[in-house]
Amino acid sequence: MTEKKLPWGSLTGIRPAKIAARLLKSGMTEEEAAEYFVSEYGPDIEKGRLAAEVAAAERPICDAMLPDGVSVYIGIPFCPTRCLYCSFVTCGTRQAARLIDEYCVMLKKEISYTADIIRSNGNRIETVYIGGGTPTTLSAELLDDLLLHIYSEFDMSNCREFTVEAGRPDTIDRTKLETLKKHGVDRISINPQSMNEETLKLIGRNHTPRQVKDAFYLARECGFDNINMDVIAGLPGETLDMFKKTLEEVEELSPEDTTVHVMSIKRSSRLHEYLSDYNLTDGETAAEMVDFAYKYLKSTGKRPYYMYRQKNQLGNLENAAYSKAGFESLYNIYIMEEVQTIISLGCGGVTKTVDRDTDRIERIFNVKEPKDYIERIDEMLARKDALRKFKVEN
Repeated sequence: MTEKKLPWGSLTGIRPAKIAARLLKSGMTEEEAAEYFVSEYGPDIEKGRLAAEVAAAERPICDAMLPDGVSVYIGIPFCPTRCLYCSFVTCGTRQAARLIDEYCVMLKKEISYTADIIRSNGNRIETVYIGGGTPTTLSAELLDDLLLHIYSEFDMSNCREFTVEAGRPDTIDRTKLETLKKHGVDRISINPQSMNEETLKLIGRNHTPRQVKDAFYLARECGFDNINMDVIAGLPGETLDMFKKTLEEVEELSPEDTTVHVMSIKRSSRLHEYLSDYNLTDGETAAEMVDFAYKYLKSTGKRPYYMYRQKNQLGNLENAAYSKAGFESLYNIYIMEEVQTIISLGCGGVTKTVDRDTDRIERIFNVKEPKDYIERIDEMLARKDALRKFKVEN
């Protein structure tokens, strides 16, 4: 029996576009870079072309980065519920409600401390990304207070992109959206994952496809003209037709950015713990879903602009984001291609400092649990002192 060829061949790295970017920089064309992938690693030619296409889309964006720029990630580790496949450090609001207020107090303390370091280093903040969890789990009052603090501590005059994940439609209301808009947030995510109601119930998301659409229309009413939506190929029990339905309904809304994730069986997820209880999608079907997404999204005028791979993804596939021209997420490109220092605040944050002259990357870790973060905030601040050596002249 012939062993089935893996779509990425022998390539094990999670950032194929980084390789393609080096090839393009050396003078290769996109097609030459794709052919190099095939000869060197043995992937499908379509995957080589995808990597080259993504690298070509990223190149002018990376070239336009601020020479002294940094990005800031702020983590809000709270969600209404924990999804079946989730391995992130998140706390359901019912269990963690008593921690939210105190967590925000400590987070503001870390913001202030880090802002002083950024100022003394002479860096400019180019992007801010508030993720989670689900940041819009916070009340409108807490969001307002947090955003006011960000502007009072950080110099945001050079910020080119301010993203907040409003991923769960059931956490979004007009007051929260107006609060985000008032404070200059110019990019949000509204993430259905699936537009099939039975799947949403299975994976533990307490919203319906109708709520996804209502949240999207409400965001448009509030003035948001850069909206990302995430979908997942290979959710338990889903067929190719079900995935097509999801993508077609999402694109009827015409978001500026659509990210297609492939189901990954993460070790710390409930799915991994109870794996035998679920009807997993086979790798071949997952590949058909990904191929459909590529062709369909390109037919709508979008193009792939960043991608990455994860361990234990169905079919050894990849996650890829597609956007309309001019709506590529700067933050996602910078963090995925490791071309800019990303300073991460909040529990579970991993700061990655990038020395552009040497390509040296160093990491600074925050603790993962909210309770530990609150109790050990002074230790988290002390760890941030390692940033003081990464001044502009580096």
